[in-house]
Amino acid sequence: MVHLAPTRGLGRPVAGDGRSGFTVLAVASGGGHWEELMLLRPAFDELDMVFATNIRELADREGLTRVHILPDANRDVPIQALRCMVACAKLIWQVRPHMLVTTGALPGLFCLVFARMLGARTVWLDSIANSDRPSLSGICAIPFATQWFTQWRHLETKRRRYEGALL
Repeated sequence: MVHLAPTRGLGRPVAGDGRSGFTVLAVASGGGHWEELMLLRPAFDELDMVFATNIRELADREGLTRVHILPDANRDVPIQALRCMVACAKLIWQVRPHMLVTTGALPGLFCLVFARMLGARTVWLDSIANSDRPSLSGICAIPFATQWFTQWRHLETKRRRYEGALL
C-alpha cells in the first residue's frame, strides 16, 4: 500500500507528524497575544499543531517542541519588519498549514497573509486589549482572514464576529 502525504499548493507535501493529516499553524507575538493563543490549545488537541512566536522561552515554558521562532517586528522599525516578513514567508512555505490561527501582532499578520495566499483557512482573533477599536494588524488582516473575531461585543460587525472573550 502506498501512502501519499497530503499536498498543498504546488503539490509539495505538508509538513507535520501525520497524526491527523490536518496541520494547524498557531502564531502569536509574546505577551498577551501568546497567553490568549495558549488558551485556545485545547481546541486543537487532536490536530497536527505547529507553533510560531518571537520568544523561545514562551514555548519552552509551555513544553512545546514543534515551535518556530520568528524575528520580532513592529511597524516602527521597517527593516526588522522586512526581516520578519521574509521569515514568515519561509515558514509558511515550509509548514504548508491547512489552517492558520493567530492572535496577532505583526508576525501573525504576515503569516496569515502568506498562508491565505497558499489556500489555507485563516483565523484572526483580535486581542482582548483592543477594547476601543480593532488593532492595526487586525484591520489589515480583514481581507485575508477566513474568519475574524473580536472579543468585544460592541466591536462586532458583519465581518468582525463576536463569540465571547477568552479571558
